[in-house]
Amino acid sequence: MADSPVGEHPLTEPDVRSLLRTAAPELEHLPLRLVAEGWDNAIWRLGADLAVRIPRRAVAAPLVRHEQRALAVLGPWLTEHGILSPVPTVHGAPTRSFPWHWSVVPWIAGERPLGRPREANGVWAPDLAVALHAIHRPAPIDAPPNPFRGNPLRTRDDVMQERLGLTPEMRALREAWDAGLAAPLAEERVWIHGDVHPGNILVRDTRLAALIDFGDVTAGDPAYDLAAQWLLFDSAGRAAFRGAAGDRYDDATWTRARGWAAYLTLVFLTQSDDRAEYREIGVSTAAELALSTA
Repeated sequence: MADSPVGEHPLTEPDVRSLLRTAAPELEHLPLRLVAEGWDNAIWRLGADLAVRIPRRAVAAPLVRHEQRALAVLGPWLTEHGILSPVPTVHGAPTRSFPWHWSVVPWIAGERPLGRPREANGVWAPDLAVALHAIHRPAPIDAPPNPFRGNPLRTRDDVMQERLGLTPEMRALREAWDAGLAAPLAEERVWIHGDVHPGNILVRDTRLAALIDFGDVTAGDPAYDLAAQWLLFDSAGRAAFRGAAGDRYDDATWTRARGWAAYLTLVFLTQSDDRAEYREIGVSTAAELALSTA
């Protein structure tokens, strides 16, 4: 959202090739170029069909391990429904020159729906409902932990109240949050993606192609993922999303999801800084929450 922090272990092309030599020497000589540096990871395109995903900061290093473990389970569930995910094909280990785990993953073609009109997203809203339903299966007790995602709303109430105090004119956000707090707690603990928003979705030929960036994958309340319907769709798209979800989720789950949408709205509004496309998610989601209750 803000400018990416400086990488703690910046890597050059020869450095990345050296890592490949240790874990997958058959890939070392493929064409290689840096294509993205986010807050947590650098992405290097490797040949035509692969990418190298490498942590940039110590705080992000455990997330690669979470992805490696969880996607081995979740990836096949998504594939059953024709939806791709970056299941690692190589699990890179730390070396003397680089201290963290890293991955080689498939390169998945598609476009992120950042900045697209909400009405254009509705065509693949049912695909997203199917994808999340595929993920939301009972999770083991030792699923990757996450201190923020999928927990009861009350665990973020102090932060939310502070942010609501800075935006008192956004009454709909407070109403959505208060309703979410009052809703019954989740009765199930399922796998969740933990970061479903327009930047972590790939669309191709009017269909959902892939869910990406599983660094925040964890177990908890599926409502956290379902908040994405307000981040992505207009009322017609949300209706299509809810219709495809069927009776999988009860009314309390949808109410908690709307509360989480209000929370994420303020995250995008207050922490996007110079990333206009992310701030716009907050602006448009605030408008959607003000217009409807479902």
